[in-house]
Amino acid sequence: MAGLFVRAFAACLLMLALAGGALAEDAAGDAGNGKLVYLKLRCFTCHGRAGQGGAFNYPAPALASLELPVEAFQAFLREPPNDMPAFSTAVLSDQEAADVWAWLHSLPGRKPAKDFPLLNQ
Repeated sequence: MAGLFVRAFAACLLMLALAGGALAEDAAGDAGNGKLVYLKLRCFTCHGRAGQGGAFNYPAPALASLELPVEAFQAFLREPPNDMPAFSTAVLSDQEAADVWAWLHSLPGRKPAKDFPLLNQ
């Protein structure tokens, strides 16, 4: 009987942990506001209006369907590589960065090459 209780308790803890992670990502930011901030800061100049990537000075990465955790994304914005401007908290708050992350995370991302018939000939 004690073994059954321990297994049930462990299963409940696992479910709570998985749900908590999903809730934390959902609560990370407001995707609607993130799109507005993305446009206001002119991120689209290099990364495209839908986060598809571009080539302003050099190939800029696609950001749609971003898989980077929100904390890592915020840190990246504070000290970016190459020619990307740094966004201090005076320019972009942590909440606004989380909103941008939520919007980018909500985008569908690139389609695989197999979805384009012309590329499969």
